[in-house]
Amino acid sequence: MSVDSTPVKRPQTLSRRWKAARRRVRELGSIASALMATDHPYMAHIVPMRRCNLACTYCNEFDDVSDPVPVEEMFRRIDHLGSLGTSVITISGGEPLLHPELDQIIARIRKTGAIAGMITNGYLLMPDRIQRLNKAGLDHMQISIDNVQPDEVSKKSLKVLDKKLQMLAEHADFHVNINSVVGGGIRSPQDALTVSQRALGLGFSSTIGIIHDGSGQLKPLGPEERSVWDKVRQLTRRSYSRFNHFQEAIANGKSNDWRCRAGARYLYICENGLVHYCSQQRGFPGVPIAEYSREDLKREFLTEKSCAPNCTISCVHQVSYIDHWRAPQTSRTTPGAHAGASSGLVQIQ
Repeated sequence: MSVDSTPVKRPQTLSRRWKAARRRVRELGSIASALMATDHPYMAHIVPMRRCNLACTYCNEFDDVSDPVPVEEMFRRIDHLGSLGTSVITISGGEPLLHPELDQIIARIRKTGAIAGMITNGYLLMPDRIQRLNKAGLDHMQISIDNVQPDEVSKKSLKVLDKKLQMLAEHADFHVNINSVVGGGIRSPQDALTVSQRALGLGFSSTIGIIHDGSGQLKPLGPEERSVWDKVRQLTRRSYSRFNHFQEAIANGKSNDWRCRAGARYLYICENGLVHYCSQQRGFPGVPIAEYSREDLKREFLTEKSCAPNCTISCVHQVSYIDHWRAPQTSRTTPGAHAGASSGLVQIQ
């Protein structure tokens, strides 16, 4: 491997420790609030930029032509999420770092009182850009790294991104998680172990995911993929997903019995400003975020989604897990099966 594997100790300054402690208090407060009441979203993913500078073959969440969402429109969407009481607002894409007013968007999220997160491919990070993210108030960043050497499936490789990770270790005041992946055509499953070891060596947290198909449904792991997945999980046993069996069942090719609270506790807001269950189930409920109400939240909280048993979208599951013990769902919908079949449903092509 031609990647620099030398450990870089993440500086733990007094300022960085103080910010981490304050962030943890806010996170615990958001969880306590979610346990006490179900009338607000816990997490929303919002897309300010669908365009991406990469073209990973397994990804269906980008294009190469879209303009950024105007910043004033982003402010309106974020403010409405704030009025609904959303605890965590995470920016995704496409590639959000392509948005020219991203720092203002992050600052607006923080102004609502929400925890501000971002999912990025990391290519555009430089020390000055990281400092701007610090100043804007970013709380969390996640970067998925798919392989050690870039190939035709993905350019999100450790070889390309390792210098960016070292910059983050030196300059970032926010929490950084590196997500490695198995499945979905990744050529060398062993790469996930290398990526995770490097992330932990730099002082970051690390998780491992299973690449889903185009509708977010599971594909069981092969023997080598499963072996690597087990090894990474042993390295990262403090990860939240160790406390439930969702990913375990996926790795074994089994379905999960759970109550998906997408559309209520978890919202996905696309670049067009519509609320969807998740990135893989676009069009349901398909309501503009500007019109999304507490009645919508209540309806979706109690709506069973037929795609849930074979879902691999772990962020939706982890948010829904807060409420696994309460409120049996009394209605049912089948995303993607009947576009426009009922009022308010719009299928995005």
